[in-house]
Amino acid sequence: MKYVVAMTGASGSVYGIRLLQELKGEKILVMSKNAKAILEAETDYTVDRVYSMADGVYEDDAMFAPIASGSCRYDAMFVAPCSESSVAKFACGIADTLISRAVSACIKEGRKLVILPRETPKSAIMLENELKLARLGVRVVDANPGFYPKPKTIDDLVNIVVGRCLDQIGQEHELYKRWE
Repeated sequence: MKYVVAMTGASGSVYGIRLLQELKGEKILVMSKNAKAILEAETDYTVDRVYSMADGVYEDDAMFAPIASGSCRYDAMFVAPCSESSVAKFACGIADTLISRAVSACIKEGRKLVILPRETPKSAIMLENELKLARLGVRVVDANPGFYPKPKTIDDLVNIVVGRCLDQIGQEHELYKRWE
């Protein structure tokens, strides 16, 4: 299995990090400029350390990277965290960075695409953009953990959300106890 993981400039870098740790298979990573700044502001991780978790890394301005093309084959793409600015670009078909171009290619090729918006409250504009993407088949997984597994730590909360992302691609995991 081969995956693209993109991290954009929203709070919640830990979600992208945990995905990189949990995805089974080859992982390609792209981080926006703002994602890099937020990563270092809210975690103890460096950009280089996160890069080392991926099998391949591209800069967000590398418009000739393979994932910019619909002919590049991979199984699914994740945008985690996903800023609402990025959601708006994706919903309007704006493809001016590698991340937005890869998302555009993913949508047009009908590949699995999971976005993890991390914003609250949401305006009507944000909700309409997410609805537009959902109608195109994009899986919108809010950073919104359940509490039935009785989480005790921030790590537990992150695991619930990342586990729900992995559920979208059918990857087995034991990140949280399921509802019984």
